Formats: sequence, C-alpha cells, structure tokens
Amino acid sequence: MAMWARVWLTTGEAAVLLRSSRVRVADLCLRGLLPYVTISSQRRIRRCDVEALIAPGMSRAQLESLWLHRAVAGRLVRDPRAVLAAAAINLRRLRQMHPEGRAWEWLDRWDAVLDQGAAAVLETLTSSAAYAVELREASPFAGILPEDERRAVLAAFAESRRDRARLMPRGKFERVLRSV
Repeated sequence: MAMWARVWLTTGEAAVLLRSSRVRVADLCLRGLLPYVTISSQRRIRRCDVEALIAPGMSRAQLESLWLHRAVAGRLVRDPRAVLAAAAINLRRLRQMHPEGRAWEWLDRWDAVLDQGAAAVLETLTSSAAYAVELREASPFAGILPEDERRAVLAAFAESRRDRARLMPRGKFERVLRSV
C-alpha cells in the first residue's frame, strides 16, 4: 500500500503539487490533459504525470518548437478564425500525406483539440506538459508564421540559450580535437 501511495495521488494531493484547486485538476483530467484512473469512484493521478506538468524536461528541439508555437499562439489570439481554419486545412493535408500509421493517432488528438476551440488550442500550443510536447511534434500549424517572423523567433530562442553555453577550457578543447 505504501508503494501505491507514492505513485498515485488524489485530486487534492495533485492540486497541492500544482498549486492549484481540485476543480482545476479535475478539469485537466476531464479534458484529457492530465491522465488518471478511477479507483472506487475516486480519481487517482500518477505523480510522474503531475510532475511533468510542473517541470518537464525538454530537449533543445522541443524547446525550440515550444517557442515557435508560442509565436503561433500570438497569431491565434489576434485572429482565431484564420489560424484555426489554416490548422484544419493543414490537418486534412497531413491526413492525406499519412494515410495510415502512428501519425493518425496524433492527428486525431489535434482534431479533438481543434474541436474544443481556441482556448484549448492556445493551452496546447503554450503548455510544457508531456501531452502538448508530443502533440507539437505533429503540428498542423506549419505556415502560420511568416518566414521573417519564424526566423526572428528562432534567433530569439538561440539568444536565450547563448548564456547556457559554456566555454571549454583550452586544454580540454585540444584533447578533444586530438581524440577525433
């Protein structure tokens, strides 16, 4: 029982970790944004899913995608109809390009998110939760950003990461070059 208690959380425990209300956690569960199981009519949520919502570890490519999708979110806020229409067209095109296989699962999920409206799409575009990271890998929002804006976002992303790059000591640099 102790192992079960560490792995599975109640809605209230998840709310405490998320610094949110139980209603918000229930809403995340009902919308499919936070996976859960029902045990004795009570929701139980895996701790790892809650922790992924708090501080997911993302690769550089996933972070870059998040930055680009946040820029798309800005366009969505300014003109929801146009952006959602373009995404629906892109989704149909992706379905034609990938008539079967694993891609359909992601396209179906995007269909469901698009059907929920601009607010759900906005949350998916800007969230760092695992489900959103995965969805953005098969995004129907290609072509929404003009090329110059896309380049500006990528440049800003690169600039934001520049301070994380550490200079390699000269001796180590020379050893690495000799070993190659």
